[in-house]
Amino acid sequence: MDGEDMEKSEGILVPHEKPYQYQEGEYTVTRGSAWSGPGCHLGCGVLLYTDADGKLVKVEGDPENPFTQGRLCVRCLDMPELVNHKDRLTYPMKRAREDRGKDKWERISWEEAYDIAETRLNDLKEKYGAESVVFIHGTGRDIAPWQSRLCWSFGSPNYGNVLSGNACYLPRVAGMAATTGSFWVADVAQHFPDRYDHEGWTMPEVMFVWGNNPIVANSDGFFGHWVIDLQKRGMKTVVIDPRVTFLASKANLYLPIRPGTDAALALGMLNVIINEDLYDHEFVDLWCYGFDMLTERVQEYPVDRVAEITWIPAEKIVAAAHMLAESKPATLQWGLAIDMTREAIPAGQAIAALFQITGNIDCPGGLVPPAEIMAYSGGWGRDLLPEEQEPKRLGLDRYRLLQMGFKQSSPDVLIETLETGEPYEIHGAHFQTTNGIACMGAAPMRVYNAFNKCDFIMSVDLFMTPTIMALADLVMPAATFPERNGIRVGDGPQRGEIINKVTQIGECKSDMEINLELGKRLNPEAWPWDTAEEMFTELLKPTGYTFEELREDAPVYLPVEYYKYKTGKMRKDGQPGFQTATGRIELWSTFYNAAELDPLPYFEEPDPGPTSTPELFAKYPLVLTTGARRWSYFHSEHRQVERLRKMHPDPTVQVHPDMLKQLDMVDGEWVWIENQNGRAKIRIEETPILSDPRIVACDHAWWRPEGDPEKFFDVFEYNINNLMIYDPGKSGFGSNYKTSICRLYKLEDGE
Repeated sequence: MDGEDMEKSEGILVPHEKPYQYQEGEYTVTRGSAWSGPGCHLGCGVLLYTDADGKLVKVEGDPENPFTQGRLCVRCLDMPELVNHKDRLTYPMKRAREDRGKDKWERISWEEAYDIAETRLNDLKEKYGAESVVFIHGTGRDIAPWQSRLCWSFGSPNYGNVLSGNACYLPRVAGMAATTGSFWVADVAQHFPDRYDHEGWTMPEVMFVWGNNPIVANSDGFFGHWVIDLQKRGMKTVVIDPRVTFLASKANLYLPIRPGTDAALALGMLNVIINEDLYDHEFVDLWCYGFDMLTERVQEYPVDRVAEITWIPAEKIVAAAHMLAESKPATLQWGLAIDMTREAIPAGQAIAALFQITGNIDCPGGLVPPAEIMAYSGGWGRDLLPEEQEPKRLGLDRYRLLQMGFKQSSPDVLIETLETGEPYEIHGAHFQTTNGIACMGAAPMRVYNAFNKCDFIMSVDLFMTPTIMALADLVMPAATFPERNGIRVGDGPQRGEIINKVTQIGECKSDMEINLELGKRLNPEAWPWDTAEEMFTELLKPTGYTFEELREDAPVYLPVEYYKYKTGKMRKDGQPGFQTATGRIELWSTFYNAAELDPLPYFEEPDPGPTSTPELFAKYPLVLTTGARRWSYFHSEHRQVERLRKMHPDPTVQVHPDMLKQLDMVDGEWVWIENQNGRAKIRIEETPILSDPRIVACDHAWWRPEGDPEKFFDVFEYNINNLMIYDPGKSGFGSNYKTSICRLYKLEDGE
């Protein structure tokens, strides 16, 4: 909304037959949105059914919600089992510092929990400075703005996570912001209540699904079934993935890529489009900067060379380039395969350039900038951080891109700082809805050892996790989304929705309530609201709505228009163009140049890899990609839920049948997966969907809630992150979670 208030009348309402809450037989039905915790990033429209005792008994999709149109995944459908689970954290607990790692918890009141947190945090602040306390969140979801405000109002500049290279979403966001002044999402009519029938919208002729499995992942505010909707309407698809996913099997063109070589593929396609004069001359001439320099760079990537690098046949690379250049509009749905390589920034730059030079920008059915009331990626409350604290943000002096919109600290520098005490010592940590050891942390034992040095650690979560058991001194129980009120107004989707509380479990409180109540103790002036609902209303001011008003009308869609770069609505000064130094899309980036990075996209071989480290590859002869999504889980969540666990009970490595024969292994066999960094125990899943027998694909974020708590639920035995290291790209963004090497070998007796 660019900081300007919107008249309420400008919002586009969705008609509803009934109020947001009504009776249906013996049940109370409440309309709302599903958004953490537990996760995902989407915010589906839900109908929550509660009985006379206020117990959640059923969840259904809301057919009146245009965003998901009544469709839900199995995780939402099974919310009653999770919400009412016997192992939920339901009251605050403390543990003596000397008992850290032991299952020796004492139940306490909320008042005592807040007393402990206030006393310990302020004590560390007084002794060592506010910067000595770090505030760590999970995937962002609905946590980021509340925790960032808590962090900055406390006076610490160190807000962020433990994911090396911030390698989830942020590399793409940061990269596109640096070169265009905005982030861009696929336009599939998700910002119109009448969706595909909207008269101003045009269906993409082709969608590139690049490094993303949207039907399972539903990432970045994108509902995967939209792809199927549009395929039925005639949209073509090109899928780029090392696995033959469902969408790959239905694609008009499938490109079986070697993990970590996406930048090379994009540069090869740019070579074809530019050299065959297939780009949009008018758009490039008027709105792009650095085209001649990009043209020179892509000459380094002829198709034959790119085919050799990517393991994709040359004719398929040419065909993909032609499909893009000959389609108008064309759009892109991409994912973590781009972020989770060390040089994620140039990879994203190259892929984005494909759609920029073909003119598929800010047009119906192309790529569009999402209208947001609040940019969740940037946090909330930055003005509260004392000016003298900003230079102390970890990584700021090393990675200039951290100065470009994103206010998080560097996870890689954080781990180093915890270990070395340089440039200053870290003494405390606030974990909120993050299971860092099991999920985000590369080298989880290193993460554990680093944080275990802290004098005080508190955690807020739904269940006991390996991270809490290993590290926390104080625990506060968080509410799931059916147990709390909230707003869904940012992170890509162009609509405002309400999360409605319908039940109460134990003494659980929402993350927002917890942060408000703790914030009022740490810095009362920064938290002037009496209730979380008052705080939501404050955030909703740009819309003209109060929380209560939006609850009745939601979902409310924001006004959307195309070609804003022509009318001056992409720039703060109101001039036509884009919010960059040149006023154009920067194919040659002035910002990267100023940050002493290569201003043009490039490809760098994954290291380690078959080409970059051939001797090491001989010892570990398989290309490893991790993070394969499963229907029943969101990252490290849901492992306790019996029905969901039965869908996928164990961590798996997908292996091609031909490779299994070479290894003398069988489907279902437990094996070790190992590389130069570590190993993990994993079960073989035989499948022909791997595009090349040399590639294996693994689940991530595994731990076993049924395991020994004092062995941290076996997280160090089953976690694929044992094979990862902290090693970001030159920009500080991106890290090799999805491209590494490994070997498989059999367990010995007793293992």
